[in-house]
Amino acid sequence: MSGWYELSKSSNGQFRFVLKAANAETILTSEQYTSRKGAEDGIASVQANSPLDERYERKSTKDGHPYFNLKAANHQIIGSSESYSSEAACDKGIASVKANGPTKSIKDKTLPVL
Repeated sequence: MSGWYELSKSSNGQFRFVLKAANAETILTSEQYTSRKGAEDGIASVQANSPLDERYERKSTKDGHPYFNLKAANHQIIGSSESYSSEAACDKGIASVKANGPTKSIKDKTLPVL
């Protein structure tokens, strides 16, 4: 089984998505979007950009923990990782986004459960 996206709506009415690995761990989190269409476009951007090495920007938190941003061709951030305990763990996170990012599987959490 491969990963999937979860599209959700926050309490303030904005939309966001997360990319989950096959083990259900969140590996990338989007910004908030004012519209559902914006979030869907963000997912499409991750699907297109996640396989490309040059789209990953490695960073460090103030306390020195590595994390990464996935950027679109226009250099805008389309998703960010959690902070990791080591560079090696961060590299594994990037590899997981590369492997799972192209998935077309989207779980829509904005729809009411029947």
